[in-house]
Amino acid sequence: MILFPAIDLKDGNCVRLYKGEMEQATVFNDNPGNQARQFEEAGCDWLHLVDLNGAFAGHPVNGEAVDSILSNVKIPVQLGGGIRDVATIANWIEKGIRRVILGTIALRNPSIVIEAAKEFPGKVAVGIDARDGMVAVEGWAETSDISAVELGKKFEDVGVTSIIYTDIDRDGTMEGLNVQGTIDLANALSIPVIASGGVASINDLKILKQAAETATGTIEGAISGRALYDGSLDIKEALTFLRGNMSC
Repeated sequence: MILFPAIDLKDGNCVRLYKGEMEQATVFNDNPGNQARQFEEAGCDWLHLVDLNGAFAGHPVNGEAVDSILSNVKIPVQLGGGIRDVATIANWIEKGIRRVILGTIALRNPSIVIEAAKEFPGKVAVGIDARDGMVAVEGWAETSDISAVELGKKFEDVGVTSIIYTDIDRDGTMEGLNVQGTIDLANALSIPVIASGGVASINDLKILKQAAETATGTIEGAISGRALYDGSLDIKEALTFLRGNMSC
């Protein structure tokens, strides 16, 4: 199971939001490249980036910060936020992004996801952000009438690498993952799921991993942001545990 440290970008800074509210952003580092390098040096295998401004604007905004991150690390990077067309996907992949995450466009125009997954095999993931089980888009500003499971099923067998599932009401709260919601989604799909939103400590990862062992679906890993920044989740301990070198 993979630990994906999160770098959420707002106005060029590394921030964490509280329940997806842009006005409730805490800046943790004003040097994204430096932050990315710290995660790589700690032993992380992947980075998870979100262009928060881009998610609201509908197009990339924090390109300079992303470029800085890419120039500072060698580990693979996945990126979401403001990616709404195939040309933008192609541009990010050309720059060195290993996997793009499509969220709003997955709901608005799923055919673009299908086209991109075919054109860029192994490089397209779908981000499903949910509030009370219903998909939210446009930087979480709008909640739809489509469930996370219903949206996920649209992308079965089209080449999507993974579903990144975020419980918005837990994101940045340090209240723990929505493990049951994550497992339910994974069990309903053949696509691996990455859990996000609310990780507070190693205990949350233990609960997730134990649940994943009995699930019929696949949990690829977990994303953590605030807990890593404030030290409530020790990154080396988390990596050791998720790699199977430490028992529950």
